[in-house]
Amino acid sequence: MKKFTTLCFFLLTMTLISVAQFDDKFYFPSKTVRPIDSSLNAEWITLRTDTVSLSGLFLKPAGKPKATILFCHGAGGNISTYIFMTRPLVQAGYQVLMTDFRGYGHSTGTPTHLNIAKDGQLFFDYLLKRPEVKDTRLIVFGASIGTQIATKLTHDNAARVSALVLDGPMSSFTDIAIHYAPKEQHAMIKMGLVSPYSAKTDITQIGNIPVLVVASKGDKEVPFYQSEVVYEAAPAAKSIWDYNGAHLEAMKINPVEYVKRIDALLK
Repeated sequence: MKKFTTLCFFLLTMTLISVAQFDDKFYFPSKTVRPIDSSLNAEWITLRTDTVSLSGLFLKPAGKPKATILFCHGAGGNISTYIFMTRPLVQAGYQVLMTDFRGYGHSTGTPTHLNIAKDGQLFFDYLLKRPEVKDTRLIVFGASIGTQIATKLTHDNAARVSALVLDGPMSSFTDIAIHYAPKEQHAMIKMGLVSPYSAKTDITQIGNIPVLVVASKGDKEVPFYQSEVVYEAAPAAKSIWDYNGAHLEAMKINPVEYVKRIDALLK
């Protein structure tokens, strides 16, 4: 997410002819995969779609899982960058599928808004076919830019989703671009950069699925007001945790409270 500051440069120097020409400025994948903690019961998986292969990491708890989580990470890094967010969940009894969309980690290809939406659905469908998942409740969890695809997946698969967790959500791709751009560029962005899907819109149509929004007024990367926009748009049972810390730091600061709030979604 720190690299979102580069949006300013591109907004000033590029003509926004189409969304496809601009998508890549939102994603900063790393191909360097850090070693996975050996204490985790981890299984690497590979899915294939059109011309790319996608990599995922399935983390298994000790004993019977209390629920299943599909985890969509942020704009930078890859699966291994976000283990700090999923380790406490596994230790608390959740089984977790972490997704690397195309271009990230071991996954091939180049990410765009539309093709990672396809990737997300492929991971979702795969997850439902796993025997240990079929009889569990499913939580979709998005972090930072991953909140966009997490909300879309929840919208598109509402009948199978039990809860939605959004950590550091931006309200839309367009909104975050406007936030980082000079004021004189805002009109051009609104005309030329149209979000093909957005959390603030998709969340209005997820029915009775409970939502947890995790956000901080001290977040310097995604402004708190965008989390509030998404939270206010959620139609059913919802809660917002305004923690004191930087972007995506809640799980580092207080993992016990984080897990407690996720547990509450299933009651």
